[in-house]
Amino acid sequence: MTTTTTTPERAKVPPLTRPEMGLAGTAALAAAGVGLLGLVSSFEAVSAAAQRWGFDSPWMLPVGIDIAIPVFTVANLLLIRLDMALAWVRFVPWLLTLITCWLNIAAGHTLSAKVAHGTMPLLWVVFSEIGAHIYAVRIGAATGRRMEKIRFSRWLLAFPSTFALWRRMTLWEVTSYREALELEKKRLLARAELRERHGRRWRKHTPHRERVLLRMGGLAPAAEEPKPVPPIEPAPRPHRRTAKAKAAGKAQRTFEELLTAARETTAAWSEAELTADRIRSAVHVSQANARKLRDALRAERNGRGTSEAVAA
Repeated sequence: MTTTTTTPERAKVPPLTRPEMGLAGTAALAAAGVGLLGLVSSFEAVSAAAQRWGFDSPWMLPVGIDIAIPVFTVANLLLIRLDMALAWVRFVPWLLTLITCWLNIAAGHTLSAKVAHGTMPLLWVVFSEIGAHIYAVRIGAATGRRMEKIRFSRWLLAFPSTFALWRRMTLWEVTSYREALELEKKRLLARAELRERHGRRWRKHTPHRERVLLRMGGLAPAAEEPKPVPPIEPAPRPHRRTAKAKAAGKAQRTFEELLTAARETTAAWSEAELTADRIRSAVHVSQANARKLRDALRAERNGRGTSEAVAA
């Protein structure tokens, strides 16, 4: 068993292309226009209702609430950027959104008017939250503090194990979902190995330190321990032998041995092929010995003796 420290690399999102950037800019401008319409509609509806409710300055009510929503949103983003986040600040824009929606609904006289008045301020709040979410995700991705979400399908298919996985991610600050899955796989393999080693009562026989590491998800099975790699030693350089040493190492062959080798090599040759150059290449002899072998082989084929051919 060993602890693991390697973490899988996160897949990087490719940057936006020029057409996508243009589309995003157009959508941002349209969202700003629609949000401004929602802000104006909410201002008029709440101002009229505030005047009926007896406010001396009815414009203060919609301005104070609707302007406070983006102000607290920006304040929350700045706190996140400075690594000084406050959990309750995030809920202030949501609470103000519910209040302004309720005031707009109360300003309507019919059901349709109530729905219309309640929907318009939501446009401003929705686009504001989308922008805040994009900025917060960018900051979290840059600092590595953003906790990635677990797939909803995994919650449906395996709720108990997914809840345990989410609990370990939260307790041990594992922000990457892929990293958490890798740790969970290794933890399950280590648990299966402990059960094979100690049986059903493996928890009783496992050392306390290993049980704590298993609970933290930092225990890996022994099969995954990296094997030590032996150091690579440089190959010895071959000793260069001089020409004289090579010549001395070779045993000198007698003429009879050379003639025997030449007979075996040239047995299938025709008489025209019995040349000194070809014999020298085939038997690996000197030019002088190649001529002597040529004359001896030709003499044997013509019926003369070998000694006569060498003497000639």
